Formats: sequence, C-alpha cells, structure tokens
Amino acid sequence: MIRFIGAGPGDPELLTLKGKRYIDEADVIVYAGSLVNKEVLKDAKKDAKIYNSATMTLEEVIAVMAEGEKAGLKVVRVHTGDPAIFGAHREQMDRLDELGIEYEVIPGVSSFLGVAAVLKKEYTLPKVSQTVILTRMEGRTPMPEGEKLKDLAKHHATMVIFLSVGMIEQLAEQLMEEYREDTPVAVVYKATWEDQKIVKGTLKTIAKQVKEAGIKKTALTVVGDFLGDDYELSCLYDKHFTHEFRKGIES
Repeated sequence: MIRFIGAGPGDPELLTLKGKRYIDEADVIVYAGSLVNKEVLKDAKKDAKIYNSATMTLEEVIAVMAEGEKAGLKVVRVHTGDPAIFGAHREQMDRLDELGIEYEVIPGVSSFLGVAAVLKKEYTLPKVSQTVILTRMEGRTPMPEGEKLKDLAKHHATMVIFLSVGMIEQLAEQLMEEYREDTPVAVVYKATWEDQKIVKGTLKTIAKQVKEAGIKKTALTVVGDFLGDDYELSCLYDKHFTHEFRKGIES
C-alpha cells in the first residue's frame, strides 16, 4: 500500500498525526524536495531510503514506489500542502492503478489555508464574499477555456492565486480590468515557514512592493475585500437568529 501524504504548508507541526505516523514508519520516502520542509522527515527511520522527486521524472518516481512495494516495504509519497491542489498526484495514482498497486491519500493543510492563518483573515465574509477561487496564471501550463484570470475575475470573488508571483505585474494588470485598483492584495512567501514574508498592498501597488521584497517564487497571492475590515456579522451567532441548536431572541 502506497501512501500519498499532504505535508502541510511548511511548519512541520502542521503535518497531520496520521501523515506523520506513516512518514516515521516508512522504509521508502519520495518527497517533493523543492517545496516540502525537510523538517517533516526529521523523525524518519535512520535506514529509510529518501528520494527527492525534484530531480526525478514521473517514470523514476513510479519505479521507486513500485520496487519498494514489490519488496514489501512501507512506501510514502510526500507532497506539499494537500496533494489535491496543484499536486500532480493524479498521474501517479493512474500509473499505480495500471500496475495493480493499492494506495491511499492522506490529506494535508493546503498553503492557501496557511496563508489565511498567518494573515489572520477569513476568506468568506458575509456581504463581502462567499466564494473562493483557487487558480493560477497561465504560463507554460495553459489554462482551459473560460479559466483565464481575466475570466475568473468577473466574479469579484475572493481570489487565491498559486504559482504566479513571478508574473505579478501581469497578474495585477489583468485583475484591474475587473476589480478596483485599490482592491486589497496580500502576497505571502512560504506561509508558516520560519522565513515567511508578508507583503500587503493594493492591485495598483503590489507589483512594485513584491519586487522590492525580492519575492520571485514560493508565494501565494490573495486578492479581495476580505482583507479589509468592512463586513456584516454572521447570522450563526446572532442572538436574534434561530437555528437547529438555539432559539433566537425576538426583537
């Protein structure tokens, strides 16, 4: 049984208990070394074989996992954040299906949740935004029809933009076609890591600020009025609001 594990956004203490247990017990570990904090492997067995997938092809990754499984070893594949979001683990699972190898996925804390935590913000504020769009800028990987940034921006939802800080000027320009130029923006470099950086600005100012901060990769860009302070209180805890567990006070 191969285990795909979401290693969380960076802080090793944000690795799930289940994920940590499987990593610590593993005989073979294949991890995304360019993104995963190596501290999540600090309690791995001394004789565990550890492979950095940043230097490997898909075929090499599958070969290592298949060989370990055939030898009766405990094999884990460690991805950053949660593998379901820009994790490229579907193609690995499909190959394992072809080989008749069983696997399971252990979810992790995505970096976009780590960003909300370090910013101390809520993506879904009443009367501000109840929709969160997770996306990326078009680069070497093309975007499907209707999913380019300028198309998604028409919704004026909370935007979380992965893998795009290196194109921050184009990102801001495209979003300003739909959002106000004073819409709040935050760029968070390596959220929850010890060397994290937070840059706050607006669509008009953020490109210059990011360049001045020297941020070129490994950062998320979040956009929307959820970053501001103007919102309505939730009905959930409103004393006048009745729901299944509590009767509201009549006005």
